[in-house]
Amino acid sequence: MREFSDNLLSYYTGEFAGLNLTRITEPSGFYDKQIIDSLYPFQNLPELAEIAKDAKLIIDVGFGGGFPLIPLAKIFPEKKIIGIDARGKKASAVQTIAQRVGLSNVKCFHARLEEVQIDRDCIVTFKAVGPIKDLLEMMNVSQKSEVWVVFYKGPKTYELEDVPKKINGSELILEKNFGIEDNQRAIFLYKFSRNVPRGTKKNKNKIVVKVAEID
Repeated sequence: MREFSDNLLSYYTGEFAGLNLTRITEPSGFYDKQIIDSLYPFQNLPELAEIAKDAKLIIDVGFGGGFPLIPLAKIFPEKKIIGIDARGKKASAVQTIAQRVGLSNVKCFHARLEEVQIDRDCIVTFKAVGPIKDLLEMMNVSQKSEVWVVFYKGPKTYELEDVPKKINGSELILEKNFGIEDNQRAIFLYKFSRNVPRGTKKNKNKIVVKVAEID
């Protein structure tokens, strides 16, 4: 994985440096804070590892420079990894980088979260995107789908934002804290169960695409 990390970093600091896809350009820091940080919950939290074992699809929303999108695609070559981001240029660049490093299971899509209907069983990830409550309220999840949502947050999350137990048809299932070198991380896992009523709040943005259409 270290060799993969160095190869990946060469694209961020070389051909695509002008897009500022990552602020971490020192190899060891990049490996710890982008690669290992992205993978740790899936490799070291038994509950999440078990869920991921059976999942066929992972959706990374607001992936920015490609994290945890690209590291997850690397360790889960048998799964489809879809990235959704509101910034078209970055989505296009990350798609190209994924192809350059040999990942054929990645598809990056330019859209806003509230414009996407999640109509497939899947895991959805958010890393440094926004408040948990706001993002869960924006999610359009089909009642026929079982969707697990993973939030990568900091250790002081409860001091900075509201962490709901239940919202918009989802329920908080697990929260864990851990550290990687000097980087502290909190993980919050929510679940949208099948046939659970969603909120009645009207979405001002019409659905542009369904996940089944991207896949």
